[in-house]
Order: sequence, then C-alpha cells, then structure tokens
Amino acid sequence: MPDSAALPCLALAGPTASGKTAAALALAERHRIEIISVDSALVYRGMDVGTAKPSAAELAQVPHHLIDIRDPLQAYSAAEFVRDVQALLPDIRARGAQPVLVGGTMLYFKALMEGLDPMPAAQPALRAALEAEAAERGWPALHAELSQVDPDTAARLAPHDAQRIQRALEVYRATGQTLSHFHAGRAGRAEPGLPLVLLSLEPAQRSWLHERIGRRFHEMLAQGLIDEVQRLRARGDLHADLPSMRCVGYRQAWEALAGTLPMAELADRGIFATRQLAKRQLTWLRSMPQRRVIAADAPDALNQVLAQAESVLASPPGQPS
Repeated sequence: MPDSAALPCLALAGPTASGKTAAALALAERHRIEIISVDSALVYRGMDVGTAKPSAAELAQVPHHLIDIRDPLQAYSAAEFVRDVQALLPDIRARGAQPVLVGGTMLYFKALMEGLDPMPAAQPALRAALEAEAAERGWPALHAELSQVDPDTAARLAPHDAQRIQRALEVYRATGQTLSHFHAGRAGRAEPGLPLVLLSLEPAQRSWLHERIGRRFHEMLAQGLIDEVQRLRARGDLHADLPSMRCVGYRQAWEALAGTLPMAELADRGIFATRQLAKRQLTWLRSMPQRRVIAADAPDALNQVLAQAESVLASPPGQPS
C-alpha cells in the first residue's frame, strides 16, 4: 500500500461565494468521497449563519471533516490544520472513500502543498506581555517596532493587524531571529508538501462574484446573523480581537452591536469586507501556478469540475491516479 501522504488529493478552491460547496456536493453524487473543509471559519462551533456553514442536509449527504472542531475562544493554526489533514487521509482511504479538500483559506492550501516552515512554538507569557504593551501603546506603535527589527514582515502587515504583529514580535523576542528568517528556512522543513490536484473556481467577470457576495450577505442577515453574533457576545468570554470574531461578517456585526458601526451601514460594510476577502483569495490563487482554473461564472462550470475531477476520483482509494 503506498504512503497515503504521497498520493495525490483532489482539492477544490476559490474565493468566497464562487460555488465550491455546490460543486463538492455534485462530486459526492458521482463518487464516494469525504470532504475535508479548508476554511478557518468553519472550524468554529456556534458560527453557522455568517460562515455559510453547510446545512444539516448537506452534512448528512456526505461526510465532512474539520467543521465545528473549535470553540470560538480557541485559535486554530495552519500547523494544526496540516496535522489534522495528515491524520484524516489514511482513515478516509481505509473506508474506501476519496478525500476532497474544499475551501477558501489559501494559507491552509499553501501549507499543505509547500509544507510548513520550522516555526517556534507559541509563548503564552510573551503574548500576554505584548497584549499589555498594545493596550498601553497601540498596535501601530508595535508595528513600528517590528519594522525596525523585521522590515520584510512589517511591510506585509497593516499597522492594526494585531494577531500577525503579535506573532512576529513574539518570535523575535523568543528567539532573536525574525519571522522572515524562519520563512526563508524552507529547505530545513521536515514535512514534505502534500501533492494536490488543485481545481480553482475563479470568475471571469468580477461583477458576477460581487453580485453573489451581495446577495449572500443579505441572505445571512435575513437568516439571523445579528442574532447569532448577539448570542456570541452574550457569552461574556469572547472579544473582538479573537481570530473567530475577526472573521468577515462577524467583525462588522460585532461592531454594529457594540455601537461603533451604525446598524444601517452593516450590510454595506459587510459586503465590502467580503469583496476585499475575495480579492485577497484570488491574489493567493494566482500565486499558485499549478492550479487548474475553471471559470466559476461559465454556464458549464460544474461540468468542467466534474470532468477535471474524474481523473483523480476514478482511481480506487489507495492507488495512484
């Protein structure tokens, strides 16, 4: 039996609202598959409406993995994602199914395909100290400090990108080495990347995606996004700077409920933020030359996905395609 990690996996990527879920469910009608979610928001329990989480019927139609595995108070890293996927692959294939990776968190795809940089472990004491400094001085001041010690990383980050600024300074203070130094050390990675056949749903017309994003955000509001975020706020242990609450839609709803964003502006701000997310996702995808692009707005997009997937999914599990 070949090493499961060496066998190619089918992956379906694309920006938000590009039709990935519908395509994956269509694959499930033709092939025995199990879906591995590649989405940093779907991991959180109690965050259903604003993440466009698959419905109960969709979850029952085909096994899904890496959904509802974390409380919103907890973080979930790319390293944890890679570890979880590596554990899932042999189990799925042992059940006679094919794994299909589906989602839009491009950092996760990149970590799978290229392997992980040998990064230092988290340092809770340093993180707490940095949070205290930020409360006193502000994140832009810490960003300025980062630009002095690690200008390459600082240039990639916005002055208010608290999570990434904190991590970069944490690495520097813990090791004396910069985050960019560790990213440059890819030759020393112990874990090889996972071979993926990456199908990428990318609209030829941006307006098509914008229309779908707008329609879906209004549907989320009608389905109870505000109530969902209100319940999360009512827990009392969550705050706006958590990775879960910085997810698009949740951040804007949180601000509206906190009174820092007029409720009348919520839809426009949420749609704009989702469009910006989609733009970043497309930028990530275009940096992946191995992907096979399918025009998401083409009339035959679904048939193209099914045809492209056939060469991978037609092979018996555990056998090279």
